[in-house]
Amino acid sequence: MSRLDSKVVAITGASSGIGAATALELAARGAAVVLGARRTDRLHSLVARIRAEGGRAEMLEVDVTKRADLEQLVALAVNRFGRLDVLVGNAGVARTAPMADLDVDDWDVMIDVNLRGVLHGIAAALPVFRNQGHGHLITTVSTSGLKTVPTQAVYAGTKNAVRTLLEALRQESTDGVLRTTSISPGFVRTELVDYIDDPEQREQAQHAMAALGISPDAVARAIAFAIEQPDDVEIGDMTIRPARQG
Repeated sequence: MSRLDSKVVAITGASSGIGAATALELAARGAAVVLGARRTDRLHSLVARIRAEGGRAEMLEVDVTKRADLEQLVALAVNRFGRLDVLVGNAGVARTAPMADLDVDDWDVMIDVNLRGVLHGIAAALPVFRNQGHGHLITTVSTSGLKTVPTQAVYAGTKNAVRTLLEALRQESTDGVLRTTSISPGFVRTELVDYIDDPEQREQAQHAMAALGISPDAVARAIAFAIEQPDDVEIGDMTIRPARQG
């Protein structure tokens, strides 16, 4: 029996990429998954697939920039399954450009989704975790926060901010109630780079993703590994990247 059989896991950014792969992986291992994203058509298809394969799944339209949406996602998990064991904060956006371009609107989007969205999830889940005596926050960060490169300053900044706040939260939570895990994927075959505005940069990123990218399933397995550890074991930080990535 998998240690995931009794787990209830909410996932943001669940409609594609790492989020969808994680939903499928965890549900296949016996977890009940509560999926949030903006693209509800994809969520409907994903939930239908999980249920058809014998899994348990619920869904909710979620925009992580709206605090109330995260509160409703957590409430859905508690109301439907009696509790929430894990919140996987996976929603994220990437916009790349030199700082001198002053793409302030894009900066705001990345701050709102990548950083504020994580904070909204923490604010929604932490009271539930404290009340029930256990909980686990898993957040998708990025290797961009480990190796900063030109055109990714703000994106990497938001990811490093999340890494910092999770470490601080960990140090504030050594009573055994809360576990925190940062997952830093490298090149993973997802839609993340498809929304880069500059056509040349988008093409370069897509080429690198196609040439080097690993399957989102690899990250999903890492997330499952972190969750499956005994309650007194915390996997604090994991980097998952292609073996050929520099």
